[in-house]
This record gives sequence, C-alpha cells and structure tokens, in this order.
Amino acid sequence: MKLFITAILSLTLTATALFGSQKLQKIVVSGPFASVSHPILHMIETNALSDVADKVEFKLWKNPDELRAMTIKGNVDFVAVPTNTAAILNNKGVDIKLLNVSVWGILGMISRDNSLKTLKDFKGKKIAVPFRADMPDIVFKQLLKKEGLDPQKDFELVYVASPIDAMQMLIMRRIDHSLLAEPAISMALRKTKSFPISIVAPDLYRSVDLQEEWGKVFDTDGNLPEAGIAVMGHVKDGHVIKRFQEEYVKSLEWYKTNPKEAGKLVAKNIDMLSEEGVSDSIAHVRLKNVTAPEAKKDLEFFFNILKEEDPKSIGGRLPENSFYYGL
Repeated sequence: MKLFITAILSLTLTATALFGSQKLQKIVVSGPFASVSHPILHMIETNALSDVADKVEFKLWKNPDELRAMTIKGNVDFVAVPTNTAAILNNKGVDIKLLNVSVWGILGMISRDNSLKTLKDFKGKKIAVPFRADMPDIVFKQLLKKEGLDPQKDFELVYVASPIDAMQMLIMRRIDHSLLAEPAISMALRKTKSFPISIVAPDLYRSVDLQEEWGKVFDTDGNLPEAGIAVMGHVKDGHVIKRFQEEYVKSLEWYKTNPKEAGKLVAKNIDMLSEEGVSDSIAHVRLKNVTAPEAKKDLEFFFNILKEEDPKSIGGRLPENSFYYGL
C-alpha cells in the first residue's frame, strides 16, 4: 500500500512538472487599443487558454501613465506594451519581463496636403503629436534631428493625450497634419470619407511612413521593435507563460490573415475603434512575432537611439539580460 501511494505521489509530481500547476481562476491581461492588443481579444473569444485558466480578462489602458499604475499595483498578469515602457518599468524596479515583440511598424504621418512626401516637407507646419516624451514623440524627434531639422524651431508641435485625440482634431479640422499610430490612421481616413463628415473635413492622405524613414536614416530594414507582450514577475508558472506565448502567436497569425473578421471582433470589444478602420489598418502594420531573446539585438539598437534623445525614455540605461524572458 505504501509503495502504491508513493507511486501515485510520484506520478502527480511528474505531471505537475510536465504540465504546469493547477488551473488558474483568472488571468488578467492589459493593453492599449492599438494593434498589439488585438490578438489577445481573439484568444479570449476562442477560449484559447481554457486549459490553464477558467477566465481571461482584458483591461484597457488609455495612456502610458495608466499602464504604469496598473503594473506597479500588480493587478495584471500580462501586458501588451510599448517596448520602451517595459524597459522603463524594469529599470525602475518593477518585476516585469518582455516575452516578445510583435509590432515592428505602426507609426505614420497623415495630412490634408497630398504633396507632403518627406518629413522635411512638413517644415513650418502645425502637427498634432500623441504621448509627449513617449515612443511616438521620441521616434519622430530623432528622425527630424537626423534629417537636420529642429523639432522646436522648425515645427509647431501640438501635444495630445492619445492618437484618438489627434484623430478627432483632424476630423474636426482643428489641425491639418498629425503623427499617428494605426489603427487611428485608417479610422481617420474612413471617417473623413463618410457623410456628413465628408462635407466638414476634406480628404486626408497617408503621408510619411516613419518606419521607412527610419530605415533610410539608420540604414536598416526599417523594422522598429515598438511593442510586444510582457509578463509580470508574480506569474511564476512557466507552463502558463508558455501557453500564453503559443496562443498569442496563433491569434496574431489569425489577425493578420482575417482582417474583416478581426475588425468585427476588435470593434465589438473596444468601443472607440471602428470595424472598417481596424480591418484597413492590418495591411499597414508590420506584424511578426519574435521572442524577446531573439529581438534583443534590435531592441538594444533601438533603445540606444531613444536614450540618445532622452535617457528617461528607457529608464536611464539598457535593461539587464534578466529583462528578456528566457535569457
């Protein structure tokens, strides 16, 4: 009998080691309205993590400050996050590790003037810019400086709280040019073509692709490791983390190859986004899943350039190896 009980205990321990701990009651994931979060909504819709959790809850963060507050309080398990924000949190002592980079291009210029084809063409213009001193702003300023322009003297930059705010300013004709992130670009283009807004707001045009500009200036392929998924340190179960990564990859592929269905799903879950705008945006976002260790070289190149503009933008220094989950 004793041998039988010992054998059962041994089998239980082996199963736990192989397949992870007991099923979790809930996994909480936080993310912005941007593309990096959209595969998570598909994971929830399809119950992709039902083998490791009874429920998966998505919490929207609307600005980087809101994200920082969530992570510091520790009430989220996984976060969809700009890579530099994850680095800042890590450098400030928040126990957070980057799992992957999935968004490699989401920033662009949008304008009422179809003749503006380069950043130099925007000289002297009034431009709405979201998230002051955060990634879109820093990337934009670094590109301007590398092209011999002065962000303060050569432009009138109007800072707004989010890409959606900048989009609304364009639609209401309060501004004619903006730096935006998808899907806000595609949504703005859709809205200005619909009645009655089409009468109020003349056509808008896609202008400079900031990733293409980056490639020219820094002699790269233009891929920017802009956003991905991070895991909070209190999530200790390696099997849960592995399953999250696996299902995110699957849902990212579904998102890329099913734009119409993806648009419907995202609009159903995030009120501020439109079905058509999200569907349109997918063709204009550089999406590929790269694990954090595999992306480390690109991230450090990117972080060093951000640091040159503003050390605070990555938390003052490059993150340690421990920041990259799996290293």
